[in-house]
Amino acid sequence: MTEVSAIPAAVPDRRPVPHRGGGFVARSQPWAPWAAFAVLVALWEGAVRGGLVSPVFLPAPSHVVAALYDLFARGTIWRHVGDSLYRIVLGWLAGTAAGLAAGFAVGIFSTARAAGLPLVSALFPVPKIALLPLLILWLGIGEASKVATIALGVFFPTVIATYSGVDGVARNLIRMAQSFDLPPRAILVKVVLPGTLPAILSGFRITASIALILLVAAEMIGAEYGIGAFILAAGNLYQTDQLLAGVAMLSALGLLIHTLLSRLERWLLRWR
Repeated sequence: MTEVSAIPAAVPDRRPVPHRGGGFVARSQPWAPWAAFAVLVALWEGAVRGGLVSPVFLPAPSHVVAALYDLFARGTIWRHVGDSLYRIVLGWLAGTAAGLAAGFAVGIFSTARAAGLPLVSALFPVPKIALLPLLILWLGIGEASKVATIALGVFFPTVIATYSGVDGVARNLIRMAQSFDLPPRAILVKVVLPGTLPAILSGFRITASIALILLVAAEMIGAEYGIGAFILAAGNLYQTDQLLAGVAMLSALGLLIHTLLSRLERWLLRWR
């Protein structure tokens, strides 16, 4: 009888398996925006100083910084920034408050949805700046017409964002709350509102940009002071360094709004 040699068992591979679950995860890289901005400014400055771009049409960043410094030194910047901040804050708050109320009504009540949603869908595409002459006739050339223009531009996107957020709340959560005999007000506060907050806060970012755009347009049409009026006056006088200084102020204002909304979002959604 032939002896069968024992075949050694295969040794299992004990090497650790690499983690494959980190895709599409946002990683904090605070150096990236500063590096991109520095490269862009360096290329811009080099193109102007090298004669590739005429400083009449596009002044160098150093000239824009000098124009900003002159505005701060003379103190004229504060009147423009103060008037613009007053208009955008008042208009955004008014449009947001009305839009939240209408959005929740459309999302919760069937009658309000049937009557209000077609109206919102029909009026939302209308450029709100086109209504400014009519608002001036109704409210005068003062602050009310500019604030109303911004509020109208903010109102419709807020309604749509709020309605979409309410409509996206999981119905099984609402049914579960109803099965525990929670009153409708408690369901609205504890279930519907937290589920709607992400959509509302995303809408805030959109409406803040819309408010900034409408602010500049309204100030260019009928304002003596404000960032938009300052940019228009600088453009009419071909002072491109002053014009870009005004654009830089708008960019700083937009960055400030973005920072405030990000902090508000982190605070309100800290439960996630």
